[in-house]
Amino acid sequence: MIIMHRYKYLALLLSLFILPIHAKQIWKLKADGIVWKIDSVNIPHDDHIEMSGKSVASILRYGIDSGGAFKINKSIIWPLLRTVPNNTHASLMRRYEWDVLRSITVNGRSLLENEKVKEVSLKGILTVKSSVEQDFIGQWEIVREFFPSTDLPALVELYQIINKGKNSLMIELPTCGFVAKTDSLKGVKGSYTIEGRTFDSGYYQLDSGDTLRFSAAIAAYDSHNAFMSLDASVEKVKRETLVQLLMNNLVLETPDPIIDQMFAYSKIRACESIYETQGGPLHGPGGESYYAAIWANDQAEYINPYFPFVGYNYGNISAMNSFRHFARFMNDKWEPIPSSIIAEGLDIWNGAGDRGDAAMIAYGASRYALARGRREEAEKLWPLITWCLEYCKRKLNESGVVTSDTDELENRFESGDANLCTSSLYYDALLSASYLAKELKKGNNTYLKEAETLKKNIEKYFGTTVEGYDTYAYYAGNKVLRSWICIPLTVGIDERAEGTIAALFSPRLWTENGLLTEAGSETFWDRSTLYALRGIYTVGETEKATEYLHHYSETRLLGEHVPYAIEAWPEGNQRHLSAESGLYGRIITEGLFGIRPTGLKSFSLTPRLPHKWNYMRLKNIKAFDSTFDITVERKGDAKMLVKVSCQDKVFLEKIVGTNKTLNVNLDCNR
Repeated sequence: MIIMHRYKYLALLLSLFILPIHAKQIWKLKADGIVWKIDSVNIPHDDHIEMSGKSVASILRYGIDSGGAFKINKSIIWPLLRTVPNNTHASLMRRYEWDVLRSITVNGRSLLENEKVKEVSLKGILTVKSSVEQDFIGQWEIVREFFPSTDLPALVELYQIINKGKNSLMIELPTCGFVAKTDSLKGVKGSYTIEGRTFDSGYYQLDSGDTLRFSAAIAAYDSHNAFMSLDASVEKVKRETLVQLLMNNLVLETPDPIIDQMFAYSKIRACESIYETQGGPLHGPGGESYYAAIWANDQAEYINPYFPFVGYNYGNISAMNSFRHFARFMNDKWEPIPSSIIAEGLDIWNGAGDRGDAAMIAYGASRYALARGRREEAEKLWPLITWCLEYCKRKLNESGVVTSDTDELENRFESGDANLCTSSLYYDALLSASYLAKELKKGNNTYLKEAETLKKNIEKYFGTTVEGYDTYAYYAGNKVLRSWICIPLTVGIDERAEGTIAALFSPRLWTENGLLTEAGSETFWDRSTLYALRGIYTVGETEKATEYLHHYSETRLLGEHVPYAIEAWPEGNQRHLSAESGLYGRIITEGLFGIRPTGLKSFSLTPRLPHKWNYMRLKNIKAFDSTFDITVERKGDAKMLVKVSCQDKVFLEKIVGTNKTLNVNLDCNR
């Protein structure tokens, strides 16, 4: 015992000095986004980004070669064009290196000869600016813009050629493109047509200072539709309008511009990945694999509780639609709800068995209902919530924690017969359900009492010393540190907070890319890092959480793979799955600001203002069926002014100390 105590103390001491490794910065902040200024030091370099619309998704694999020229491979996914067999991955997908610029000539020579890229920028649109200088011909700039249509099944490309020289340029823009027919036996609706098309072809004289604008698109459609004559400029306006809507709602303002910008960008990826399927709007993870389908973790647990705060109505509609689909599978035999509903709602996937999905759904649906603040929606969700809670109750083992076949990592790593994550989610769902039952006047409920009992059982069953840290075993018999020991922190279970935080930030788990899933492995999943940062804020370790949040944000926003949270590595090659960006947003709403819904118009507020910050603001919050702002300003070393306001009405204004929780009753419609 003495040896173990000394080891634990030494490990804790060492962990305090494990600072984040400085991220390699490729990108820089600019006033309205991020930019990569090209120089000889940061090339060659390649990256990839996913962007989505209601009928299409695209993964653009782009880069600059050692000579300074641009290259791109376009992976395009059409979630509504289903292939055979119509399973989880059955979206029509193609990769193309089709480049309309390669067929354009200027005064008889290639447009791209001697091209040097000057900068690449991102803000919902991939924009590339380059320059060309050719002897005896002239100088010109090229601007490329790539983005998905917001509602059409097309990847849109906009181009500009700008004459920067003194002489006129004679430009031949040929009609080029392709038409491909897919195998009729491999499509649910038979053969699909994929078409690449250029617009505005012709012969142009470009005088000094003039600009030539033209466009292209790659689209796909079934036999009942045809290629639309889209207006690329209109499509760009629609994309920019969506991005600006997300930028204007739920606005974070702090002294840290990197965190502010990462938060702003995360809203784009979190909200854009919703597909208008025959089963209604379905939010999909993406990643060239997961479309027109929903999961109990990605959608119900991760992203749905966040949508009310953002104020993106299509997101709220998709959340209710996902819960409607899950509710279809409630049953009197108490068989588990499927982990995933796929193929536009026509089929299911439950290949990993019960992953604790009922706990995920109860957690997400109850938090969503409270944060949304609409009684009619809460009433519709109540049967699903109560069914899932009863299911979990029936799965309690003799130690009083929830059993399941696996967890959301689906047997990639051991999770035992009962895991820490499922019971923690069930605990939080019981708390939310107790608040919701009071709001809906459902009579005396036992949810709060059951939560108190479960909390004690979690401590008895999972609480232990692992690798010298006073933390949790992820499952009975677990002897190696796991990243998911952060889960109790996120739901306010803080009895082992000190040892758990020390373990999370120890060399055994923390890396420059965040948390390893298991100590000693090389695998990391961003979702556990994002949960951990939120949890560390929740239990009041504000300075450490902010330090690591800044590092994480700098790495993901300005580093070598930008600009969003990612899924995992090595699996998926750090795909930009959508719901992870929702988890990033929740670090701010639930962690930094400490918002915990307690009613349809009420929440507890525990702002965590870092010592180095004099203020932080969260503006135009759309939760609780209201629009309001939260402002926190430093007043001396240990005090802060907290103000909650809605238009001209102030609901709360109080000077409080550190880690003080305030109760806010909000009704902007009174």
